[in-house]
Amino acid sequence: MNVFSKGKAYGMAEEYAISYLQTRRMIGIFGFALPVLLLAGSFVPNGPGTVLGSISQYYGTNMRDFFVGILCAIALFLFSYKGYNRIDSVLASLAAVFALGVAFFPVMSPCVLVQYLHLTFAALLFITLAIISLCIFTLTQDNTPAVGRKRIRNTMYRVCGWLMLGCIAVLFLYHLVLVGRFGWLDTLRPVFALETLALFAFGTSWLIKGRTLWKDL
Repeated sequence: MNVFSKGKAYGMAEEYAISYLQTRRMIGIFGFALPVLLLAGSFVPNGPGTVLGSISQYYGTNMRDFFVGILCAIALFLFSYKGYNRIDSVLASLAAVFALGVAFFPVMSPCVLVQYLHLTFAALLFITLAIISLCIFTLTQDNTPAVGRKRIRNTMYRVCGWLMLGCIAVLFLYHLVLVGRFGWLDTLRPVFALETLALFAFGTSWLIKGRTLWKDL
């Protein structure tokens, strides 16, 4: 079944099916763009090779507006996203709220409460996005077994979902046990690397769902 007939099966006209896919693609693109633009933009005043400890720390640099702007754009598209069912839409809306929380409760704040809120929103954002990838994107119409490229897409959704959850788990363990204990490890910027990996997994999942990758022939 092609995307248009599938869209009609869910009560959508052809033009709305196109918009539906574009929304997914834009969410995926912004997921990829966030770490890339922050890193590239910070090189302008600081020089190549300057990598901060985490993506959230770029709020305190010349890239603050990009950090907040991209997160707000992700939230906007998530709010406008209407899934196949109510649970899909609710999860997307929750992810949008968490993205706004990450943007407007900066980890660079001198207030400890705001810092904890930022970290909580960030964790909830990735957990929600992982649930969408693992439990929603893998659904099939009428619960029929996945075949062909849908089967490949489902495998990738699961890989992306577990990658996001794995990154969150490792980040939690790092902050709980390892941070500050091994100087050489801190210089590798593990938090930035894990956050970037989680964002790339998020972006990949939504680009696949937007039929940018492994679309039906």
